[in-house]
Amino acid sequence: MKLPIIRQFYQTQTVENLEKTLETIEAFTEFRGTTEEDLNVAGELITNICGALEVHANVANGMAERDALNSFAQKVLGSIDK
Repeated sequence: MKLPIIRQFYQTQTVENLEKTLETIEAFTEFRGTTEEDLNVAGELITNICGALEVHANVANGMAERDALNSFAQKVLGSIDK
């Protein structure tokens, strides 16, 4: 998870574009020839895209962009600590 990437995805991409990209990356991970390195990169991209989607949703519900970004970061870090 990289907040600068999530912020850029949020600021430059629509929800529709992010969802289509997410579907494509998820399909890529199901190919038989996908290596462990490929899966690691795809996983990082999926996390960042999901973060941008969550930021879009939180901002649409009235949260400030900065707070939405920090909220997602805390959620991810909280899930790692468990």
